Amino acid sequence: MPQFADRVERIAISGIREVFEAAGEDAINLGIGQPDFPTPDNARSAAVDAIEAGKTDAYTGNKGIPELREGIVAKHERDLGLEYDPEQVIATAGGSEALHIALEAHVGPGDEVIIPDPGFVAYDALTKLTGAEPVPVPVRDDLTIDPEAIEAAVTEDTAAFVVNSPGNPTGAVSPTEDVEAFARIAEAHDLVCISDEVYGRIVFDGEHRSPAEFAPEQTVVVDSCSKTYSMTGWRLGWVAATPDRIERMLRVHQYVQACASAPAQYAAAEALSGPQDVVGEMAESFERRRDLVVDGLREIGLDVPEPEGAFYVMPEVPEGFVDECIARGVVVVPGEAFGDAGEGYARISYATGTEELKEALAIMEEAYEAVQ
Repeated sequence: MPQFADRVERIAISGIREVFEAAGEDAINLGIGQPDFPTPDNARSAAVDAIEAGKTDAYTGNKGIPELREGIVAKHERDLGLEYDPEQVIATAGGSEALHIALEAHVGPGDEVIIPDPGFVAYDALTKLTGAEPVPVPVRDDLTIDPEAIEAAVTEDTAAFVVNSPGNPTGAVSPTEDVEAFARIAEAHDLVCISDEVYGRIVFDGEHRSPAEFAPEQTVVVDSCSKTYSMTGWRLGWVAATPDRIERMLRVHQYVQACASAPAQYAAAEALSGPQDVVGEMAESFERRRDLVVDGLREIGLDVPEPEGAFYVMPEVPEGFVDECIARGVVVVPGEAFGDAGEGYARISYATGTEELKEALAIMEEAYEAVQ
């Protein structure tokens, strides 16, 4: 009798984690999607106040506290003009659980899910855990997701497709015409579009748009506070969708999580509803770092598609470059960790301090010269 489920045997520990473990303790870590800013003071204080008032000692409602869901609704209205009711939102344990319940509720064995390649590592793994089959579709040369490639991959078994803008690992921002095309494809083929928008507030060039603006019935929005408010450790995300989709996702959420962490919910409610200056300040800092890293990599001699958002850059790199960087104390992630089409690229996070980035660029130049 087999001891482990086949669907678990189909996935492996993240390639990102393998890179971390191969690096030394003093390495400059450009491999993690972790902003180096503190969580805003008002969000921290809201959590402390809720704890001291005894509000966090018990389960919250499965969907989350009302003030958080109201804040999420207001955020989507403020940013994109989307109209949700608080009942159309489920607070989750980070964007990771949001992706998980979105896929679990909509796809299963025999289904196909189209995902971008390269794309966030969870898309492939979480699809396999549902018993469905991921169908990777290569991105364009500028690393944006290609609607025509998505539509060409649709078969009678396709149940859903995932889009992500700004993208991880690419930093690419989908132009409005592509986002409208995602919505059209979802409607024309009666598919679920799972739109991962966790970097939606970190845009330097172009504009963040959501397929939910154009096909709200077909779209599940996945979002979180992790990147926007530097709250990765708080584990607070959400899904927003039509009532029938929310009801199915709630069935999954009730059994895998019950409710998101109560202190995190109070912190997130304040982050979303309080002053938003910190969001713009962080985005401006990331843009300056983007310019520093892109210019530095190009001076080294690498071909670098310019990222328009998030805090990642994905240059084309020669064979052996990633290993040389890690051996010299700079953690970067090989592109193939994000899909077969990522081979020959590396993902570099610039969510760290400027001085560290300058030091890392000097080391990466040495690594580049070593493999020429």
